[in-house]
Amino acid sequence: MKTEDKIRQQLADNPVILYMKGTPDAPNCGFSAKAAAALNSTGIDYAYVNVLASPFIMEALPSVSDFPTFPQLFIKGEVIGGSDIVEEMLSSGELLPMLEEAASKAAS
Repeated sequence: MKTEDKIRQQLADNPVILYMKGTPDAPNCGFSAKAAAALNSTGIDYAYVNVLASPFIMEALPSVSDFPTFPQLFIKGEVIGGSDIVEEMLSSGELLPMLEEAASKAAS
């Protein structure tokens, strides 16, 4: 399976997925830490991929998402953005309804 196909499969299988450096419990960069903290604060389950442990995904993802940096949050297969965007959406109240909708569709 090509790396881009694997990424597309991950996006299809996970309604909310964060591509980050490290893990939510042990982020390897401040931006990934901020994005994971924002998501954790919502209480909504999400998948993650540690791009440091998956160098092929780290290399291929920007061409799939047209987003050059990490972390990258995807909801329902659409790139939402990085940590600044995730934090802005959390504080504006936009993030939680999007996450709840994605999670409820996944459960049904």
